[in-house]
Amino acid sequence: MSVIIIGAGPAGCEAASQLARNGETVELIEKECETGGNLNNWYQLFPDRKNAKELSAFLRENIRHPNIHLHLGCEPVKIIRQSGQSYSVHLNDGTQLQGNALLLTTGFRTFNARRKEEYGYGIYENVITSVELENFFTNHHIQTSAGKTPQRIGLIQCVGSRDEKICNFHCSKLCCITAVKQAIELREMLPEAEIICFYMDMRMFGPGYEELYREAQEKYNIKFIRGRLSEASENREKQVIIKAEDTLIGKPIRMTLDLMVLMIGMEASEGSRHWAAQLGLYVAPNGFIQVKDPHFATNQTNIEGIFVAGCSSSPMNLTDTLTDARSAAMTIKEFLGKNDKNQAEIKIN
Repeated sequence: MSVIIIGAGPAGCEAASQLARNGETVELIEKECETGGNLNNWYQLFPDRKNAKELSAFLRENIRHPNIHLHLGCEPVKIIRQSGQSYSVHLNDGTQLQGNALLLTTGFRTFNARRKEEYGYGIYENVITSVELENFFTNHHIQTSAGKTPQRIGLIQCVGSRDEKICNFHCSKLCCITAVKQAIELREMLPEAEIICFYMDMRMFGPGYEELYREAQEKYNIKFIRGRLSEASENREKQVIIKAEDTLIGKPIRMTLDLMVLMIGMEASEGSRHWAAQLGLYVAPNGFIQVKDPHFATNQTNIEGIFVAGCSSSPMNLTDTLTDARSAAMTIKEFLGKNDKNQAEIKIN
C-alpha cells in the first residue's frame, strides 16, 4: 500500500515519517526546493524559545527512510481518482505516482498586509510584518530603513484575523503568543527600547503561553495596550505616527514609532484552496478544508480516501500540527488496513 502526501512542511514530514515506520510506502511531494514550509521563516519557537532550525533538521532527518520517496521542486498538475480506491497523481516533471490514499498537508499562507492599506505596509518604510521581523532576529540585527537603532517599537496584533472588513472572521491562534515572543526577543536585542503591543484580546491558550505573557510584563517590561489601530501615517523622518484608542480607559492615543510590526494572521494556502476545488472537498467558511467531523473524524474529508493534516484544515500551532499529523498517519493506516482486508475477501470469494 502507498500514500501520496502533498506538502512537505512539518505536518507532511511527520505524517510521512510515521507512515514509513509502520511499513507504508510514501510519495512525499513538495513544490519548494527544500522541506519545512513556513517553519523555515522562523528564528525561535514558543514557548521554550527552541531554535526553529533544530526542529527543521529533526524533521528532515526523520524522512530519510527507505519507504519515503521525496519529490522536491515538484507540483501536482492533475489528480485522478481511479476505481478501486486509488489515486493517480501527475507531477509537473512528468512523473506519475500511484497511491491508495491521498493526504493534503498544504499548510497555510500568511495574510498579505497590503490588504490593510490603513496600516501603510508597502507604503511606509518602517512598517514591517512579523515574518520580516523573524529575519531580523536570524541576522541578529534590527534597524530602521535609515540604518538607525529603533527606540520605540509597536507590535500590532490581529492583522488579517477577526476582521469583518476583509471577511476573515477566524482567529489565527498564533498572533498573540508570537507578539509576546517577539517582544521579548526585541527586548533582549534592544534593552533600552520602548516596546508596546497593541491587542484586541490576549488569547494565551497553549501550555506555557500565559506564563510567557506574564514574564514579558514582569521581567522584560513590555507594555500591553488594549486597543486597535485606526490610522497610520509617516513624518519627514520616516517615523510612523499612529492613532488608536485605549479601550480599557476609553481614551485616544497618538504615538510616534520608529518601527511598526504587523502580526499577520493565517489564511488557507493556495494549494489547499486549489485542490479542495479540484477534488470536490468541502470548504469551511474560513476558507480552510472542512473535516468530516470536528470531534471524531478530524483528519477525514467528505471524500473517502482523501485526508488532511495540519493547517490545511485550520490554524494550528506547531505542537498541534505535529500531533495532528500523527493522528492522520494512524487514521490512514487504519483505512489502508480495511481496504487491504476487503480486497483479500473479494479475491477469496
